[in-house]
Amino acid sequence: MAVLDDEELINALEKALPEIAEEHQLGAAAWEPHDWVPWSRGRNFRFLGGEDFEPDQASLDPATAAPLLALLLTKDNLPSFHRVLAIHFPAFSDWRQLVGVWTAEDNRHAIALRDYLVVTRAMDPVDAENRRRIHVVAGWKQNPEAVVQVGPMNALALLAVHENQCVQFIGRLAERAEDPQLVTILEKIAVDDAVQASTFQAFLMAGMVADQEATVLAVDKALAEIEHIGSDVADYDAQRALFADFETEQTDAAIAAKLVDELKLDSVQELSETAEAARQRILALAAKA
Repeated sequence: MAVLDDEELINALEKALPEIAEEHQLGAAAWEPHDWVPWSRGRNFRFLGGEDFEPDQASLDPATAAPLLALLLTKDNLPSFHRVLAIHFPAFSDWRQLVGVWTAEDNRHAIALRDYLVVTRAMDPVDAENRRRIHVVAGWKQNPEAVVQVGPMNALALLAVHENQCVQFIGRLAERAEDPQLVTILEKIAVDDAVQASTFQAFLMAGMVADQEATVLAVDKALAEIEHIGSDVADYDAQRALFADFETEQTDAAIAAKLVDELKLDSVQELSETAEAARQRILALAAKA
């Protein structure tokens, strides 16, 4: 099978855009963040004559607040993910369906989570805001050395893995959360993330037709470089320890197993020696699920 350069690969994948966009639209659920935030539980802070947050007001226990903030900061970092996608799939092109729709959907996750956090005084809003600024400024793969390693298929594989991570992570968080209103928000986000994961997986399936070498290598790289949610948050070691069981080698293996099944990697043939070695690593990880 021919190996394509980046431009040829993008052009080949573009043929699958209309069908994948339609499937995404059919699977996506419409919801508005403001509908699910318990506004009646809110009150003003000091600048508007109210009371600033004090630790004893926290409505969530630390074991729930820590993964919630990690998830929120990941969603806050949307601009970095958008920029990496936009390198190869610019918004002012036919790829707008991928870049634009995904960006809009993921942005509402951050809106809903942050509004819930502030209104319910789930945790210190000043700490959350300071961490947001630090995290977004640092960004995700926002340096030339990192970006140069992310080709178009790498970006799609990274986000297929990432969205599957989010679904699993949110499931664990929803099990731990006791507030039914928070659980509802998490469930809505998880539905979005599951649809997004399917969308990126669909592009990987199209990639298997266009250039299975590049696709297998990209999936192997994405799985090998999984960054567990919260792992890139600065000064967060103590908090991460509270949800260390949310993502493990077994959850990574479950994602690998899903991709093996979706892409039918167990039956792929005629790969180069390098790509075959990558396929075997993927299969070995999936076998641990």
